[in-house]
Amino acid sequence: MIALIDYQPSQYSTVTSSSQEEIDLNVRAVAKLATAYEIPVVLSTVAVDMGVNQGTNPAILNELPGVTEIDRTGVNAWEDADFRAAIEATGRRKVVIGGLWTEVCLTFPTLDMIAEGYEVYPVADAVGGITPVAHDRAFDRMIAAGARPITAISFGCELMRNWARNDADKLREVMRWYFPERNRLGLGNRPSPESN
Repeated sequence: MIALIDYQPSQYSTVTSSSQEEIDLNVRAVAKLATAYEIPVVLSTVAVDMGVNQGTNPAILNELPGVTEIDRTGVNAWEDADFRAAIEATGRRKVVIGGLWTEVCLTFPTLDMIAEGYEVYPVADAVGGITPVAHDRAFDRMIAAGARPITAISFGCELMRNWARNDADKLREVMRWYFPERNRLGLGNRPSPESN
């Protein structure tokens, strides 16, 4: 299952370890993969109902038809009864997770879930911290506790496993979107066809 936490404007505004474009691209790829492979998604926000923050970035929310946000007041999503119940209701013990900030909203629930026997896979290129040091040290901490970092596209490849499978086109479709979009955003190594 996939847990996505606090992809909200107020969080993005303080992230410096990666760009919003890079984070969004990879979160959207994870969301597209979730939809294609019918993987349950738990989506959470913080302090929207309190009137403090806005909800999930619409570009991400648009990739998750039928998924509703679980709003919290607490910093650690795992300590929120509704969030925790939604994760437990999937019956799955492997959690692919992303969140802003890396050092708080991603790390805290990751550590708690690992302590309770979950296998947790933070999506390294779909998250960001308030500084590069905060981001890096958070990954050190999660890895030391047993987290298994992945990236958005490596996650898709693990789902697909073999290009000869009947459902391999699900990953191909995401990749046909991902790499041109990456270039369009100026994140690719090669110039996009439009720049020639």
